[in-house]
Amino acid sequence: MNSPLDISQDRALLWLMAIACGLCAGANYYCQPLVHSIQQYFDVPESQVALTVTFAQVSYALGLLFIVPVGDIVNKTRFIPLLMFLAAIGLLICAFAVNLPMLWLGTVIAGLFSVAAQVLIPLATMAVKPEKTGEVVGFLMSGLLVGLLLSTSLAGLLSDLFSWKLIYILSSVLMLILAFMLKSRLPQVPLMKMSYPSIFRSMGVLLREEPRLIYRSMTGGFAFAAMSILFSTIAVLLTSEPFKLPDVMVGVATLIGVFGALSTAYIGKIADRGYTKILTWTGVAVLAVSWIFLYFGGQSLISYVLGYGIISFGLAIVHSSNQNIIFRLRPDAKSRINSIYMTAYFIGGACGSALGVYAWHHGGWSMTCLVGLLLVTGSALFALLDTLHQSRQQTA
Repeated sequence: MNSPLDISQDRALLWLMAIACGLCAGANYYCQPLVHSIQQYFDVPESQVALTVTFAQVSYALGLLFIVPVGDIVNKTRFIPLLMFLAAIGLLICAFAVNLPMLWLGTVIAGLFSVAAQVLIPLATMAVKPEKTGEVVGFLMSGLLVGLLLSTSLAGLLSDLFSWKLIYILSSVLMLILAFMLKSRLPQVPLMKMSYPSIFRSMGVLLREEPRLIYRSMTGGFAFAAMSILFSTIAVLLTSEPFKLPDVMVGVATLIGVFGALSTAYIGKIADRGYTKILTWTGVAVLAVSWIFLYFGGQSLISYVLGYGIISFGLAIVHSSNQNIIFRLRPDAKSRINSIYMTAYFIGGACGSALGVYAWHHGGWSMTCLVGLLLVTGSALFALLDTLHQSRQQTA
């Protein structure tokens, strides 16, 4: 399939790609509602188990930096299924882990190679008409975010009914099946003739020549850091007083975020019409408001759930706007651009998770919320720098 995809006729393929994005994203987040169960299973300090979330995001960031750029120079129809196969191996290691270090090993392997989703997204943008970029990215991001949110709910449910390990087994099997289905259906796109070392030199050139890529990467990184605080603290907060929720209910509490995830396709259509600046500032404002609800969520489950839904929606707006902009900067370097952006994005996530654990242990929920709001402020600062840069370009 060398011609641009027809969205209406190739909906089945886009659905498969969206599901693949969701599975890959979920591979990094199964442990979030399971921290308490894993801690009891291995009989280790809860703070050590919480580090699993950070390891997942750090390994994912390394995969984004060193694996995703290869998507510009290799046959993606083989590369993407291979990455998914290796991610499935990592999930199986988690499933059969006999101690916490083995779980960490499987988490790192799954994190490294589940970046297949971040090769799929640039591939889709290369195989559609430019005016459909935002819509397609939004559709795939819907799959990714819904998969992420459902993964935590399913992990909690299966842990409550059977064992915390079951989600890893099922996910690895589904990942292998989907990799096989995609292998023969992914569209062929032109490749760059470039060596592996030259990829990173060209990424340095992109950073020098495209300031908006830096500003938008930092805007997204700080925004995701703000939400990632919740990823590393949700289990310890909701399983302790006054909530005392079981694993399954910790996962259910995050389901409201699905509404924000489903909005990304519509947000992408709005971004395609040129409203990225308005969308960005709307998203940042929504992120800030969410922390008011989350603060009171320390004592009220309803307020926490509302805050979680609002922050998910705000992140979806900021992220969709960012990707709509960066994919239009250099059409011939989409994998490398996505690598730079998503590396900053998930480094932000890893830092946010670590900051969440630190703030929780040194200042409780109030300190955690303060750190979250400060990270949103950082996102707003880089959004402002991007706005000022764009204004200077338009004036020139």
